[in-house]
Amino acid sequence: MMIQVQALTFSYPGGQPPVFQDFNWEVARGETWAILGTSGCGKTTLLKAMVGLLPPVSGSVRLLGHEVRDIDDPATAELLRHVGVLFQGGALLGSLTTAQNVALPLEMHTSLPPRVIAEIVRHKLAQVGLPQAGDLYPGQLSGGMRKRAALARALALEPPVVFCDEPSAGLDPVTSAGLDELLLQLRQRLGITLVVVTHELLSIDAIADDIVFLHRGALLFQGALAQAKAAPGGPLRDFFDRREPSDAAPRAGARFTVENLR
Repeated sequence: MMIQVQALTFSYPGGQPPVFQDFNWEVARGETWAILGTSGCGKTTLLKAMVGLLPPVSGSVRLLGHEVRDIDDPATAELLRHVGVLFQGGALLGSLTTAQNVALPLEMHTSLPPRVIAEIVRHKLAQVGLPQAGDLYPGQLSGGMRKRAALARALALEPPVVFCDEPSAGLDPVTSAGLDELLLQLRQRLGITLVVVTHELLSIDAIADDIVFLHRGALLFQGALAQAKAAPGGPLRDFFDRREPSDAAPRAGARFTVENLR
């Protein structure tokens, strides 16, 4: 297993109800999972908790067989070198060129000579379809190009696991489809494991093998996308039909199957 989440619970300070509670999940090598749910259900929060950016109230996350602890813990910092993250919006540094942004992880975490780093950067930019963009600054790139450049940076250290937070957000349908196809190609070529936070139905259909669906602090569904789309009713059915979710709130920590999502 590349990712193992056990009884993970997270809530923000101030007596807020849990964003999610008793969350359990396993992701095997080479799989592509999508984390789904309506806005504010905790998708990005879950991703941040899994990479150590937000400490959980309880439970644990293991990546590549090792437990994720506080982000400042040296062992966790070393572990996260083997995990790539594509942040929503790209999170490129505007004062650096595209090539310099992609080079950052290599300069920070390796002792490779500059000429080798430059060659890796050129290769990564070519992998994402930006072979001529190295000298451009983020402000000179289109939205789709910024996402591709950020993906090249996420892949710079050859991570076996890549987390993507809303990769298609803000993109037109054609650009979004191109990015989905790129993610699929990279998964096949590099053998990476993908976890994608999204609410874009077309992207879900294009890239996801399996999904987890969060709803009001509970894991409502976990399993194959085809099975999820067969749900006869309830919030999961509402999501795929683009309707307002049901008023019925699941109990915290609940997990349902298609058979009782009525």
